[in-house]
Amino acid sequence: MFESLGEWMGFPAYFTGYGGTPPQRSGAFHATIAPYGPYRAGDGHDVFLGVQNDREFARFCEIVLQQGALAGDARFSTGPARNIHREALRAVIEGVFATLTAAQVIERLERADIANASLNTMQEFWEHEQLRARDRWREIDSPAGPLRATKPPMNFDQFEPRMDAVPALGEHSGAVLGELGYGEAQVCALAAEGAIGL
Repeated sequence: MFESLGEWMGFPAYFTGYGGTPPQRSGAFHATIAPYGPYRAGDGHDVFLGVQNDREFARFCEIVLQQGALAGDARFSTGPARNIHREALRAVIEGVFATLTAAQVIERLERADIANASLNTMQEFWEHEQLRARDRWREIDSPAGPLRATKPPMNFDQFEPRMDAVPALGEHSGAVLGELGYGEAQVCALAAEGAIGL
């Protein structure tokens, strides 16, 4: 599963690894359940959590937020109410989390049996120990020099996946157009017009 998600995260990972800045995050919060999504801890790291029902919310208030009475607040006492007042709830949660590290938040969530995960930055994913431990990296050539690239998200006992060099812009244009039936004169004409690179 991790390798599949690693492949799915390929674009933002390469964007971060070679572009220097991660793309903006969006849409991590659940549309109808609150609290559910990433919340910032005091050390700047985000913790992802999901509270699914009123019973979990009561434990979340008591153990994680250490504000047991909050579960009885009319704004937060039911799932629909929490959804309507999600911004006020988020302010309360992040107010408490601001006094804690991500590790402390996760420890409290674990004690309360609330689903959670550390929300990695793209750089943290790029450097994730599991990618090294599971031998997911390969070095490939490119016009810009050697690059690290993740293997496809499946393992085969009989062979290693093919990890060719990244081609230069237009490197295969002539061959591809030739396979499509273009003659050499047509390919040269397209190149002369600037429609393709060769």
